[in-house]
Amino acid sequence: MCLIALAWLAHPRYDLALIANRDERHARPASAAGFDPEHPDVFGGRDRVQGGSWLLASSRRRFSAVTNVRAGLQVDPAPRSRGDLVSAFVSGTATADAWVRDLARLAPDYGRFNQLAWDGRSLAFASNHPSFQSRSVTPGLHAMSNGAFDAPWPKSGHASLALERWLDSAPSRTRAADDAASLSPLLEALADTAPAPDARLPDTGVGLALERRLSPAFVLDPVYGTRCSTVVLVEAAAITFFERRFDPDGTPTGDTLQVLESHGP
Repeated sequence: MCLIALAWLAHPRYDLALIANRDERHARPASAAGFDPEHPDVFGGRDRVQGGSWLLASSRRRFSAVTNVRAGLQVDPAPRSRGDLVSAFVSGTATADAWVRDLARLAPDYGRFNQLAWDGRSLAFASNHPSFQSRSVTPGLHAMSNGAFDAPWPKSGHASLALERWLDSAPSRTRAADDAASLSPLLEALADTAPAPDARLPDTGVGLALERRLSPAFVLDPVYGTRCSTVVLVEAAAITFFERRFDPDGTPTGDTLQVLESHGP
């Protein structure tokens, strides 16, 4: 993922509400959101190159997502894939706090990453750039992109505001997201292609032209751009998972809506 906005313990109905965009090379094959044949409680998309995932949820009330960290144009090869962090946590049994604590030993083996891990009770964050760090996420609105956690990037603020507004007016029926139409305001915010003003752009060492191109919530580019948008809504008895996929022109190619009945912490 390259953009995540979340509300953690900030709404009377949703323990965790999250919206995200995954940016990646269009030529890199990936599977649409679905159940993992080896772990039938785990649901989400999968990278068909290295086998991991960028975002997964489990009916055992577990969730994880990862972004890369942008720091210059050079990408150093790493022996382990960031996607393995997501798969290993969601299919495992470690608590979120124990996971991020124990990750310190292996963190240097991965490319630069930010990770969120939720175990049904606690939400934790870990990163290995510029050095390893981990902490519990405090209740409230947060955002995670390709920089520091809660860095005030324009796209992060845009997505967080859209999520906050949606939660303030969330439908009152038992399971609002059963109807994908109710998610339209969130998906519209994630589909915004307006670049940020130069004065508000971060400096991640890739040059002004690329900072501009990567600044919108939705990165529209024929080679590297937004591949899918995801909404995850966690209630007491269920997790709603919605994914919308896009082609290199930014045209939607398919939607997946799955409600995971919870059994766990």
